[in-house]
Amino acid sequence: MISFEARKTSLRQVKTDKADAYHLGELYYKEDLEIYQRKTEKALNLRLLTRQHSALTDSYVQIKLQFQVALDQIFPEYYHAFSDLYGKLSLNTLLNYSTALDILKVADEKLAEEMGQFGARRSHDWFLDKARQLKEAARRNPYQSQISHGQLISLRMYIQMLFQYQEHLSKLLKEINTLSKSFEEYRLIQSVPGIGDKIAATIISEIGDINQFENPKKIVAYAGLDPSVFESGKFKASINRITKRGSSRLRQTLYTAVQCGLAKGRNKKLIAFYERKRSEGKPHKVAIIACANKLVHWIYAMLKRQEVFVDRV
Repeated sequence: MISFEARKTSLRQVKTDKADAYHLGELYYKEDLEIYQRKTEKALNLRLLTRQHSALTDSYVQIKLQFQVALDQIFPEYYHAFSDLYGKLSLNTLLNYSTALDILKVADEKLAEEMGQFGARRSHDWFLDKARQLKEAARRNPYQSQISHGQLISLRMYIQMLFQYQEHLSKLLKEINTLSKSFEEYRLIQSVPGIGDKIAATIISEIGDINQFENPKKIVAYAGLDPSVFESGKFKASINRITKRGSSRLRQTLYTAVQCGLAKGRNKKLIAFYERKRSEGKPHKVAIIACANKLVHWIYAMLKRQEVFVDRV
């Protein structure tokens, strides 16, 4: 039991008789385990901002889903009128004309003029065409009768909440970008195809000072991307999943960075590595984790050598 509790303090998930004995000895000679790594105040501030942004984004997604449910009950054909449903033009238009009946009652010219006041930089002909598209959507809408007051209140409340989330996320992103530029590592990590501003900032904030890690495997363990080990007596597990310990935010960000790098042929070096793993018979998810592991090694080498990424196969 004591050995089990001691294992939970370690980033690596290893269960062997030898490891158990080591943990027991460690507990005997130490009152507590050492802190894994220390970050500078600037890095901690960046980590706080990036985590706030991620948490707020998760809440924003939930509000979007609830907004869609409310819209489905009132004006489902509205989806076809705007390519960017959550843009200011779309939300402001829906806030002022929330039902199909509201759209059908107003003249095309008036609707076009009012949409032009919502800040979108388009020609009058474009707004007029958009007004006609809204009219067509309103005619196709299955709910032509009067909508209940409660449904309208809910829809407009969600629209106001979407505006608030967009404003807060925009402010946070500006703060993150400003603070990130003060890190030399920011420019280096951004040189990797598929890694944008937010991903680079998150990686920097979660890793901190690269000199805290003796080798890239330490970062792999910190991200929880290393395979777990389970042995007891003569038993040795043959299926070893990743530990998922350490920074879940770093792990998720690296996973996203890999997906962005593979998309649209952005990162040729990463694509070649992924295809090699697939040719070896690795499943897609296993190959993605291997790519994330490889990405950590590249980032470690870049930061140690202070060199940008070279995307050559």
